[in-house]
Amino acid sequence: MGLNHEINKTLQILKEGGLILYPTDTVWGIGCDATNEAAVKKIYELKQREDSKALICLVADDRMLKKYVNKVPEAALDIIDISEKPTTIIYDEAQNLASNLIANDGTIAIRIPDDDFCYQLSRKLNAAIVSTSANISGQPTPKSYKEITPEVLKGVDYVVNLQREKICDKPSSIIKLSNSGIVKIIRT
Repeated sequence: MGLNHEINKTLQILKEGGLILYPTDTVWGIGCDATNEAAVKKIYELKQREDSKALICLVADDRMLKKYVNKVPEAALDIIDISEKPTTIIYDEAQNLASNLIANDGTIAIRIPDDDFCYQLSRKLNAAIVSTSANISGQPTPKSYKEITPEVLKGVDYVVNLQREKICDKPSSIIKLSNSGIVKIIRT
């Protein structure tokens, strides 16, 4: 009942279009297959959030990142390499993702997590995974599994049984990197 069991069980749920609650490299997240429009819609409904507010995706590596971003700026790879804390980058020209996941301006927020479970899950699914904080929109982000509300716990199809004692203070930094070379810090 270790890591492999959890990965296999979680993969099964994701492939069936279900929602998962899982520990990421930052906070506990609600996730689904980022290429499945119906699953993404379920996340917006659970979070009681309109789908014009884009969600973050996690991918396993640079190769997978290039599958979802038409042109990855060189600076992005440098930022990913040198960042000492989890950093999400907003890219122009998102592609091959659920259309309701992509922002109105065609951008997508993606992070390559430094977390074995998230890496293996994304790699084995061979797809990006949505990662949005495990709360109803407008409520505080839970810092630990214990702080997740019953509403969220009941709203997902599977709760990953790993790192339940982990406490996390901060979500990732967010940087917007446009193809024109403009860099904007969204969240530090």
